[in-house]
Amino acid sequence: MQAKRYGADVVVGIKDIQAFVGALVGHGASKGVFVTTSHFSNQAQDFARRATHERLILIDGEELTRLLVRYGIGVRTARTIDLRRIDENYFESGS
Repeated sequence: MQAKRYGADVVVGIKDIQAFVGALVGHGASKGVFVTTSHFSNQAQDFARRATHERLILIDGEELTRLLVRYGIGVRTARTIDLRRIDENYFESGS
C-alpha cells in the first residue's frame, strides 16, 4: 500500500504508478493499493487497468472521502433525524 497526501491541484501520474508497481514486484507482492488525496491522471488509470501481472487498486481523494464517510472514519455526526412510523402490530394485538 502507498498513500500520498497532496493538494487538489496535484495529479498523480503514470511514473508514480510505474514506480509503485516496481516496488511491488521488488517485494514479491501481487496486489497493491495506491491512495491519494488528489487524483490520478488518465494515463495512470489506464496503466493500472492494464497491469495484468499485478492487481492495482487506485483510490483518489473523492473515493477516499466516500469511504471515510461510509465507514465513519474521521467524521462526526452533524445532525440526527428521528423518523417514526406507525407500528401496525401495536394496534392489531388486541381488541
